[in-house]
Amino acid sequence: MSEPATSVAKKRPEFRNINAFTDLRTYRLPAAGIVSILHRVSGAIMFLLMPFIIWMFDKSISSEISFAKFTALFDIGTKFDFSLSLFRSAAQFSVPFPGWLVKLVALALIWAYLHHSIAGLRHLWSDTHHSAVTKEFGKTSAIVTLALSVFLTVVLGAKLFGLY
Repeated sequence: MSEPATSVAKKRPEFRNINAFTDLRTYRLPAAGIVSILHRVSGAIMFLLMPFIIWMFDKSISSEISFAKFTALFDIGTKFDFSLSLFRSAAQFSVPFPGWLVKLVALALIWAYLHHSIAGLRHLWSDTHHSAVTKEFGKTSAIVTLALSVFLTVVLGAKLFGLY
């Protein structure tokens, strides 16, 4: 009929907010959560570096000379000249920007574009096929998204750094 009164009910888990100082080191975020956070990060990177992207595009298509300067930027780097006019005096200085740093910024853009695109396709698939989406599919698609974006970034990064 019913269980005896002596049996103790199983205690339900208690979920609380995560303390950034004590719990963050031991908290294990699932793969889908990592993909979601990186999707936002890659979108922010692409948005913040949009002036750099537009500048690179402009330099690459203006003329043959500007294209040659653009490709040399990846090899030898450049110097950015700044001038600050404070009160009555003007201070001018230049900041060296080495070629490997330009390549790293371009590699970050490559990763951001690839990850954002692949994760966006994953989200579109989940939205349109919501009846077929399961917890296992979410986990495997998140792992595939991470692996594919990192693999393609490594391949294109090897090309960018001249390994093939």
